[in-house]
Amino acid sequence: MCSIWRVAFILTLVACVDGSNTNAKLVGSRACAGCHATEYAAWRRSQHAESMQEATPNTVLARFDESTFTSAGVTTKFFRRGNRYFVNTEGADGKSHDFEIRYTFGVYPLQQYLVAFPDGRIQPLPIAWDSRLSPQGGQRWLQLNPGTRVTHTDELHWTGRQQNWNFMCADCHSTGVRKGYDPSTDNFRTTWAEISVGCEACHGPASRHVTWARYPKLIRNVFWRGDRLPAQLTERQGVKWSTDSATGNARRSVQRRSDREIESCAPCHSRRVQIAEGYSAGSNFLDYYVPSLIVNPLYYPDGQQRDEVYTHVSFLESRMNHAGVTCSDCHDPHTQRLRKAGNGVCEQCHRTAKYDVPAHTLHPVGTPAAACVSCHMPSRTYMQIDPRLEHGIRIPRPDRTVTFGVPNACNGCHSDKTAQWAAQQISAHYRQRIEGFQRFAEGFAADDRNAPDAAHALSVVASDTTQASVARASALVRLAAHPGADALNSARIAASDASALIRRSALEILDDYPPQDRMEIAAPLLRDSSRAVRIEAARILAPAARMLEGDAKNNFATAANEFITSQRLQADRPENRVALGIFFAQLGRLDEAAIEYRASMRLDARYTPACVNLADVLRVQGREADAEGVLRSGLAVSPQDATLHHALGLSLVRSGKLAEALPELGRAASLAPDQPHFAYVYAVALHSAGKDREAIAVLKLHPQDNESRALLGQLERQATARDVQH
Repeated sequence: MCSIWRVAFILTLVACVDGSNTNAKLVGSRACAGCHATEYAAWRRSQHAESMQEATPNTVLARFDESTFTSAGVTTKFFRRGNRYFVNTEGADGKSHDFEIRYTFGVYPLQQYLVAFPDGRIQPLPIAWDSRLSPQGGQRWLQLNPGTRVTHTDELHWTGRQQNWNFMCADCHSTGVRKGYDPSTDNFRTTWAEISVGCEACHGPASRHVTWARYPKLIRNVFWRGDRLPAQLTERQGVKWSTDSATGNARRSVQRRSDREIESCAPCHSRRVQIAEGYSAGSNFLDYYVPSLIVNPLYYPDGQQRDEVYTHVSFLESRMNHAGVTCSDCHDPHTQRLRKAGNGVCEQCHRTAKYDVPAHTLHPVGTPAAACVSCHMPSRTYMQIDPRLEHGIRIPRPDRTVTFGVPNACNGCHSDKTAQWAAQQISAHYRQRIEGFQRFAEGFAADDRNAPDAAHALSVVASDTTQASVARASALVRLAAHPGADALNSARIAASDASALIRRSALEILDDYPPQDRMEIAAPLLRDSSRAVRIEAARILAPAARMLEGDAKNNFATAANEFITSQRLQADRPENRVALGIFFAQLGRLDEAAIEYRASMRLDARYTPACVNLADVLRVQGREADAEGVLRSGLAVSPQDATLHHALGLSLVRSGKLAEALPELGRAASLAPDQPHFAYVYAVALHSAGKDREAIAVLKLHPQDNESRALLGQLERQATARDVQH
């Protein structure tokens, strides 16, 4: 017996050494099937398992039967060659070519098709297959952007960089993705561990778990804690929900103290920016991604989805999240179906006798209008046929439609009625007004309309610890557009908040503040526990980096390297090359900045910030003639770009060519009539040329602009004085 235990102990030591000294590796979903047959079978029938597949007769749903589809002047033909699938459609040169379909993308309610190019780019076609049944309107080809003619020269053309799978889609539809972009060749060598969303996308790399599972249960229990999976999705274990008889609502038996499960879903169910590669379930979301917050035009001011934002941030703003609900309380994580049909999923926590009755729903039981989601999770349709439920799970507020124009569930059905009517119906049936959980709406609405009190209203939301963290973070991001005492004080307080998302958002306010304020607030965050906070602190401190001393200087160097690495990850994007160029320029590394700007221009000659910033670097280096040349080359590509005309006008002024500068500055002002600063600079140049009458006429176009109004008053006083003298 002792020898058996001795062998077991030795084997365990070997396993422990193997597991502790090496990172867990991805092994694929098939490795899970032996022990988790039920879960594996459920997953195999899910949309996760079919999120991306090789294009074969078993996976392609559409009819590639020599049929054609014409939209916006482009005719596309779909056909097969044996078991291979092809389209003939407009390519990057504006001419029709045959393209092979290599992969299917998604499955329901539509399926897209991917074309692989020799340089490693994978691009989705702009035409998708409606996979719904024929009675539902499906079994047809549909144009994803109907009525819009996107030419081959447009960045939104299906072959263009803005429709690139490697950047936009891969990280969510496959498991263990590595982009593999080579900046020197502008080629991709993108790889994945599993082509679809597999088990390890949610549970993390399972190699150590597989090793652990080979041992008898007794040995596992004695020598290991847990199952050796990186993602310990245990927030629901041992939890009970008990219903309060008075309110009809359930309460969690223990407070949820982590967001591991929600953050495991977030990378693929949020609109976000990727800042690092290699995320695995169980990791800190903000070490790899930064979510887009509740700002215009992505969201309505009350937090309702507007653009395609998916569900993560919407859920974070909800009362359900605040109460401790997790994604899998409502959704089975393996099938992705709801745990209960219809209202049953809500009735897990909300007493049927109180809520599924006409007294509450105002509609007959069992009708679509009496469904919980109809009022509390109204859908918005994307990609023409894909309705997405609103996960803010809000109380209907048609009165907010009256006051600031947001949608409401009532008028979604009663489209023949006014919002005032809907608000009256609610107030008549619910005598005691229920405000709802999204109490930030009024403050965000003030910001959206640029009200005089917007900064104060946002600062109140930012400081209100009873509000959802995502709402407070959103208020801080919005405050960046309202520099002043309210914004700076909010940033100072929020920089020490327990929420990393709030700390990071506080830093965005500091762009318009002097170095001393930046150092006071941002320097301590260079060592933050979240990468997203550290790299934002580095970006904010770049203009003040030379003033940092001691530990702050060393911490900045470390965080700056993280920032540079995060931008290099997206080196295929012109905007990221410019962001890195700006960072280098602020550090005084002008030659490196110029390299990034030129790289951005090679990626997209129409990306104006690259051209303007390169010209500015050349100006600082005393190369004004070269700066002028860069701006003229930009205008050759984008002759209607107001910013380029404005920058060229300033360059000509610096070179003493005022006569040549005036038409450029005037062109900028006319091309961008909503930019009062362009008109102001043009007026200053006219004044310098002795053309005060023309300058006054230009300034009068923007009577609300402070600098225009000040100069206008000065010029009018001078004109009056001259008239008196004469």
